[in-house]
Amino acid sequence: MCGIAGLQVRDPSLEPRLGELLTGMLHQAAERGPDSAGVALYGDSRLTPPGHATVSLLAPDVSADEVAARVGGGATAITVSQSTVVHSPALTVSDLERAVRDAFPSAVVTGRGTGLAVLKGVGHPDALAEEFGLRAASGRQGIAHTRMATESAVTPEGAHPFSVDENVCLVHNGSFANHATIRRELRAEGIVFDSENDSEVGARFVAHQLAQGHDLEKSLRLLCERFDGFYTLLVTTGDTFAVVRDAIACKPAVVAETDAWVAMASEYRYFAGLPGIESARVFEPEPEEVHTWQR
Repeated sequence: MCGIAGLQVRDPSLEPRLGELLTGMLHQAAERGPDSAGVALYGDSRLTPPGHATVSLLAPDVSADEVAARVGGGATAITVSQSTVVHSPALTVSDLERAVRDAFPSAVVTGRGTGLAVLKGVGHPDALAEEFGLRAASGRQGIAHTRMATESAVTPEGAHPFSVDENVCLVHNGSFANHATIRRELRAEGIVFDSENDSEVGARFVAHQLAQGHDLEKSLRLLCERFDGFYTLLVTTGDTFAVVRDAIACKPAVVAETDAWVAMASEYRYFAGLPGIESARVFEPEPEEVHTWQR
């Protein structure tokens, strides 16, 4: 059992409140996943300065200043709880990721993009939200996940979100029955994994489909065709917010939508603090029906 919460802001006046609103949703999700938690934030100017490439990684055992010095390329770095976020105005996202991996070969890269920061770790979600400074975050879109581990160890690597491609994130409630088979197939194509978590297999599969030229909706339809098991997925890109459930809709999912925002959660009560919820359109996604929203 895990908890999922996500919010895409359409009204720019709400962007300064993204972290505040997502904190309330994460708090409601805490009892569904007390082992670990994580968030992905799109457009927070402190974590992802405009005009900078950004790479997130599980914090190495050195200071943020040392990380920046080793990476080079005019990089700066911030350590936030169990993560370090590295920025560069001079390097592309791929070049910055390469520099980070060259400087720290054993580091686990948890996110990369031009406006995406991923923070995750082991601990109670409320405590982690405080360490992340989540309430003060701003931005246009955010997702959060609380994990109750079932099929792999409680580690920072196993925490969600999983971001394995530029500006793309996935969070998952459920379990994939055939993840080992699909992991072997993807490894045979040269794809490298950072954990034994079944959700990472879903994230790598979606990224692989996007790399083949499919859009996000088609990629998720292909996932539904290929993966067995029970799941609710929330997947985001820099401008898209997508939700899909398994063939029998075993795992809970609720969507609420107004002109100012769209939100998804494992339970309706996560929406209680959102402005205008009393007049929102609220529904439960149907099985294997991919819902997408774009800014």
